[in-house]
Order: sequence, then structure tokens, then C-alpha cells
Amino acid sequence: MSEVHIHKHEVKGKNLIISILLNLLITIAQIVGGIISGSLALISDALHNFSDVLSLVFSFIAHKLSRRKASINNTFGFKRAELIAAFVNASTLVIVALILIYGAVERFFNPHPIESGLVIWLALLGIIVNGLSVIFLRKDAEHNLNMKSAYLHLLTDMMASVAVLVGGLLMKFYGWFWVDSLMTIIIAVYLIVVGLQLLVESTKMLMLFTPDFIDIKELVREVHKIPGVKKLHHIHVWHLNDEELHLEAHLDCSEDIRMSEFNELLHEVEQVLFHQFNINHINIQPEFKKEDPKDFIVQD
Repeated sequence: MSEVHIHKHEVKGKNLIISILLNLLITIAQIVGGIISGSLALISDALHNFSDVLSLVFSFIAHKLSRRKASINNTFGFKRAELIAAFVNASTLVIVALILIYGAVERFFNPHPIESGLVIWLALLGIIVNGLSVIFLRKDAEHNLNMKSAYLHLLTDMMASVAVLVGGLLMKFYGWFWVDSLMTIIIAVYLIVVGLQLLVESTKMLMLFTPDFIDIKELVREVHKIPGVKKLHHIHVWHLNDEELHLEAHLDCSEDIRMSEFNELLHEVEQVLFHQFNINHINIQPEFKKEDPKDFIVQD
């Protein structure tokens, strides 16, 4: 296997710890405030925040596991741990959203007065705390699916707090107590949308699907332009994690060349695959007039 060196963004676990502590603080405050004020939206937001605390803890554990070195029993190490964390976090987003919708519909048909003043102050606290957490994880989220799942949890929390604040103001000045349920449903629908998107993305990686941005036919055309290449076949392209994009394939050479010459040919192939398709881990089996299937994709 050949590995092309790339610059990797260093994800900082300490940002997760800070976010965990901040979310634990706001969760406790919102639960107490929700019970005192009678606000379902506030309790819903607290439930979402608590799921975030669990998700952030899970993300932190996965992040630490993914940094463990490979061994005889774990030849890839634990690099896919963060993909599992992303999948679990996406699933919890959808589950929490469905629970919120159920409670909101029930409350919509049975509304009761809510202490809007407390709701407003706690919503403001939620916006500040979640906003800080979002800032801490924003850069990491751009480079890591696990951090992206944690970031989305926190971002939706901040949006939920904004919705709760708007609802609290409408209840305080207009007495529209049904807004509490409406805001909860809006929050939940958004959670389902972002949760399903992340669920699909993490599932594709876990199932070793070819990334959406990779066109196998285009990849083959570019490799076939290299002198000495007869045919690239038995192709598999997959993400090991967010940072590592792997390719394994068989390469039919046009001539019966020496291994030293193949190494030079392989280097040219690596450069094309890396610079044009961002593939940084390449495992190619050299062949010459070998009798085997020559299709691009072969089910092993």
C-alpha cells in the first residue's frame, strides 16, 4: 500500500470538554426552569441539550479511540470509531425530534399558561452557552464527521433557544401560549432534516460506498492516459474515515516490466489519483496478461 502525504487538521479534544461542561450547565438550568415555568419548549430544549451532553461525551470517547495506534489485532487502529459516533449522534437527533413532536402535538390541543419571563431569560442563557460551544467546534466540524455531528447538535440547540426566546416574547406580550408547541415542532422538524442528512452521510462511509464526488469512469480514463498502463480494473474506492480516502485495484501493464519500472509507473498513478481525486491511500496489484475478469467493478 502506498500513502500520499497530506496535511491533516488537528482536531482538539479540549474543545469538546468545554462544550460538555457548558451544555451540562444549561441543561440543569433549563430543566429546573421548565418545571417552574411549565414551558414544554423549555423542557424540550433541555431534553435536546441533555442528548447533546451524551452525544458530546460519546464523540469525545470516539475521538480519543481514533487516535490509538494500529496493532496486530486492529490493523487499522480505531480510525472508524468517529464514524460510528457520527452515526449514533445522527440517530439520536432524529429520535429526540420525534419525541418532541409527540409532546408538542399533545400540548397544542391542551395549552395552559406559562411563566414567560423565566422562559425568556433561560432562552437567552441557552443562546449564549450554545453559541460559545458552536464557536469552539466550528473549525473542527469542517474537517471531521464526528465533530460535525457534535457541532450540528449544538447549532440546533442554539436555534432552538432562539425559537424558545421568540415564543417566550410572544407569550409575554400577546398571550399566545400555543406558540410554545409551534416552536417545539419547528425545532423538531429541523432536527429531523439535519439528522437524516448526517445519518445518510455516515452510513455511506460505514458501508464503504464510493464517495459521491468520485466518478469511477473518469478516474479510469485519467489513469489510462498514463504511458505503460493497459487497464485499471477490480476497483474499490472508500473512506476509512474523514481524512483517509482509499483505493485498491488491479493494474494491467502494457509490457512485462521489471519491479523497479513498475515503481516508477505506480508513482505516476499515485500523483494522478491524489491531485485529481484526493485519494491518499493506494493499493495496486500489478498484472501482465493475467487471466481474470477485467471489469472496472468486480464483486469479490
